[in-house]
Amino acid sequence: MKNYFGESTPKLGFGLMRLPKLKNGRIDIEQTKKMVDMFMEAGLTYFDTAYVYDGGESEKAARAALVDRYPRESYTLATKLCAWMGAHDEKSAKQQFYTSLERTGAGYFDYYLLHALQAGNYKTYDKYHIWDFVKEQKAKGLIKHWGFSFHATPEILDELLTVHPDAEFVQLQLNYADWENPDVTARANYEVARKHGKSIVVMEPVKGGALAVPPKAVLDVFKSADKDASPASWAIRYAASLEGIITVLSGMSNIEQMADNLSYMKNFKPLDTEEQKVIHKAQEIMGNIKSIPCTACHYCTAGCPKNIAIPEIFAAANQQMIWGQLEKGRQMYAEAVKDGGRAADCIACGQCERACPQQIDVIARLKECSARFNQ
Repeated sequence: MKNYFGESTPKLGFGLMRLPKLKNGRIDIEQTKKMVDMFMEAGLTYFDTAYVYDGGESEKAARAALVDRYPRESYTLATKLCAWMGAHDEKSAKQQFYTSLERTGAGYFDYYLLHALQAGNYKTYDKYHIWDFVKEQKAKGLIKHWGFSFHATPEILDELLTVHPDAEFVQLQLNYADWENPDVTARANYEVARKHGKSIVVMEPVKGGALAVPPKAVLDVFKSADKDASPASWAIRYAASLEGIITVLSGMSNIEQMADNLSYMKNFKPLDTEEQKVIHKAQEIMGNIKSIPCTACHYCTAGCPKNIAIPEIFAAANQQMIWGQLEKGRQMYAEAVKDGGRAADCIACGQCERACPQQIDVIARLKECSARFNQ
């Protein structure tokens, strides 16, 4: 589809979910400023945060590193309202919008999203009248464009876009590893969005960093094709090469990741035919590897009554399953549980599964991890 919404937007966006951290766990604002400067100097403009990222610290970091340092018209800023996390009623859900304006100091949002719609929560946005609320803010000039981020089935996406045809864009998890993954339904969701004529912002193109360090068999395929290209470059260029993409968000955590991404996205070129064949080989290999599809968003941990570091435990298990590194996996598990609950401490309350954007059977997976690590 030609002349789609967002066609001229640079195809790399700076996701502010995984910003660099200091030893005390706080966001490293000075390093973030340097990364913002690199991004802006490369002619890139799209920044993405959310009310719930880092307990609000991400939005504050956006102000310190971007909003207070650059003319408002020189960049675009996206943030999100989460009606099912950080809210308990309609008033508190809507308050997130005003709090985000205050935290960022941006004056208005270029892109505003209903956050992480899933099978178990999307009706909350109807219950709290959030769809009408964001349209009201657009009418006031406080939002330029609005849409929603989505983690559910193509059937639900089709329903939402049929009921809300004025949504201007959709944010979807699209990466080469999940393209045919039945738990993520990336391809089917992409096709539904395009059927409705919607442009797409891509999230998780590197699958929470997992595709930056893929299994050796995948890495060998990439290195055979181009010894100098990073694994992340294949993942991000793959997503950016799809039709109808506004931008591809990369949650960069240090200057090195920023430099690598800019090296191939400053002057982005879509994958050619031979490069697409390389991706197909990687997809075949990834499809045969068993792992836990966790992207370490940490939505599951906020309400865990046993303080279980679920993403870190899953990373330890994946270290063994994907890489066969048994001892390192055990060490990672020991580190994950030293200050909190073990996998065996799960009481199966289910809050983690309700929050998980990846639709992981967290309770069952924790039982597997308990058996794997004998605790």
